[in-house]
Amino acid sequence: MKTILNVVGVLLVLTGGVWFLQGINVLPGSFMTGNPQWAINGGIAIVIGAGLLYWANRRGRG
Repeated sequence: MKTILNVVGVLLVLTGGVWFLQGINVLPGSFMTGNPQWAINGGIAIVIGAGLLYWANRRGRG
């Protein structure tokens, strides 16, 4: 389960990074380029992915 959560978390962070960069017009080449909504969506995906990675890899209590 931990491996699956890590893979999903990394994919969310990477995908969110692409969306964010396209949304702020740094990474051109699609309909998302220059659209601020995709920067917001990318930021949300990055935060969710990072949280998932943290949650999957936190140490147990005790």
